[in-house]
Amino acid sequence: MPATFTRIPADTERKDTGIGGKPPADRRPTGGGGEGDDWERRGHGRRGQRGPREMLGRYRMLLVFGLAGDLMFFVALVCAFFARQSGGHFSDGDRWVLDWRPTALPPILYLNTAIMLLSSLTMEVGRRSFFREADVMDEWLGLGRPTVRAGAPWLAATAALGSLFLVGQWIAWKQLVAEGVYFASNPSSHFFYLITGAHGLHLLLGVVALASAMFALVLVRRLEKRQVVVDCAAWYWHAMGLFWLLLFGLLVFCQ
Repeated sequence: MPATFTRIPADTERKDTGIGGKPPADRRPTGGGGEGDDWERRGHGRRGQRGPREMLGRYRMLLVFGLAGDLMFFVALVCAFFARQSGGHFSDGDRWVLDWRPTALPPILYLNTAIMLLSSLTMEVGRRSFFREADVMDEWLGLGRPTVRAGAPWLAATAALGSLFLVGQWIAWKQLVAEGVYFASNPSSHFFYLITGAHGLHLLLGVVALASAMFALVLVRRLEKRQVVVDCAAWYWHAMGLFWLLLFGLLVFCQ
């Protein structure tokens, strides 16, 4: 009998597990670590599911919308800062007197700023560990979870540095209270507590997000979902670092 050949349908070929060859199209890495720009194509699953890079882009867009709200809040806070700085009252002689008295910043805030910068560095190293091509390929081939082994220590270090930053902020508050500078002492101290407290609350949410991300590394099996969780936590952390630099510069140079 003559030999017959059967063509493998394109959809069947795409669903190949990728063992021993290229990874399947619908499980290619997101490329968020700056590597693998050839992985932007969509994955065509049974129901036309989108590829991992598009999934990461969708979650990044949601994060941008959330951070836009935070940015508007801090912008409003800065505007109120400058508006109140020029405020005052009329004295008995009908003379306009400014009641803004600059608040001396506790020196520990400079150390806190260095800690914040260091935590952004460790966060970025941890984020990139989940997109390193060699480790991603090992996971595709079923060789354990090398991305978790490489990135989890950096995430833990970032969470520890963030917690240390919050402790430093609490110490700064205690130092001001010891000097007799309270929330209602003057408009300057009012805004100092308000600005540092608002940022500290946002950073506390970042520490919680990091703890949740590390917990997800144990439970989530799909590499793409772990990449999304870590990537979003990292960009939120970088945003909080940038916000702190702007707010700290405001407290140092604009009082």
